[in-house]
Amino acid sequence: MKKYSVLFLLYTVLVNQWALAEDDQRVTALERKVRMLEQAAERSRFGEVVPGLSGSVYGLGTAASKVYGVPQGVSVGGYGEALYQHFEGEKTDQLDFLRGVLYFGYKYSDQWVFNSEIEFEHASTSKEGEASLEFAYLDYLASPALNLRVGLLLVPVGIVNELHEPTAFLSARRPDVENRIIPSTWRENGIGLFGELAEGLSYKAYVVNGLRGEQFSSTGLRGGRQKGSKAQADDFAGVLRLDYQPTTALTAGASYYNGNSGQELDVSANTTILEAHVDYRSRGVEFQALYTQAELDDAAGLSRIVAGKNDDGSAKADSEINAIGDTLSGWYVQLGYDLLALKGEGKDERSLTPFVRFSRYNTQDSIPDGFKRSGAVDVEVTTIGVNFKPIDEIVFKADMQIYDNAAGSGVDQFNLAVGYVF
Repeated sequence: MKKYSVLFLLYTVLVNQWALAEDDQRVTALERKVRMLEQAAERSRFGEVVPGLSGSVYGLGTAASKVYGVPQGVSVGGYGEALYQHFEGEKTDQLDFLRGVLYFGYKYSDQWVFNSEIEFEHASTSKEGEASLEFAYLDYLASPALNLRVGLLLVPVGIVNELHEPTAFLSARRPDVENRIIPSTWRENGIGLFGELAEGLSYKAYVVNGLRGEQFSSTGLRGGRQKGSKAQADDFAGVLRLDYQPTTALTAGASYYNGNSGQELDVSANTTILEAHVDYRSRGVEFQALYTQAELDDAAGLSRIVAGKNDDGSAKADSEINAIGDTLSGWYVQLGYDLLALKGEGKDERSLTPFVRFSRYNTQDSIPDGFKRSGAVDVEVTTIGVNFKPIDEIVFKADMQIYDNAAGSGVDQFNLAVGYVF
């Protein structure tokens, strides 16, 4: 009897141990499932914050548009580009991490959206670099035809100013015309409306603080950008842009900017910028053309103010002053073809696009009578290069730029660049 009691006790212990082991296995399996669910949820949440690129929205770059694609909450994106420049002659070559950019957005609801671009230029603020807001605005999306935008806004003029991510343009550097005549990247504080008036016809209409004419020069208007930083606001400006997109391949549009730039000065320096553009992309072909002209009232008076006085306090003679132009103009035409498009519809997302761009600009197209003219600002540029994308989000670029100006002082340069978006 004692023997059977011992066997029964042993059997009971083994059964209990087996049951406990099974329980431990169940607990371990449940814990594993919980961890897997948590990881899946985390990936899902992270995917909502950093969604994939899905195209341009409201004329912005693909990465800048990401916040509009999230259901709700935070969105993160960005881009960066590095540039090597080899100059002919004695000018020192440069290798520069031009900019690293982070987009932060928050979608409160289907109506309210915040979007921003934070840019770090030239790699280090301890040297030539700086950190700044490129834009930061709130949208109220009321309807396809009528929406409100307020904050630090990209001024909707030209092709590159709003669409300036490195994967969006073929060359290593942004087009000179959209730097000298249209002062890209150009942003100001303001408020405005935007939307689609009819199928394929979109508009933007903003009121922004005016440029600061005191910072204009014979080389253009670029110095007059106030960038949202304690902007002088005695003078405001209005800007209107229309774009027509009859097909996904073709966009044609124009923009008009007008406002005084005198701010606290004794001249109004009324500034008008007109621009028209065409952008066509289909079956491997990329074609872009842009023409722009700026006009400045009382360029003579502004030139005298900017030039200052002689050391003895007397006014400088007009003939000694390198004038701010009362008319500035420029244009470019660019054509590229993706050689890998020859593989047809079944090709992967790689592209290899040789291109050529012809440009002409003159920041002293006309000047006030009696002032000095500089041939160095009457420029022709031929850019020949190639653009390679192993995937849509990464680009490698190489091009040669041949400069010719009326002063005979043009310096040719060879450029290499790499860029990315996410």
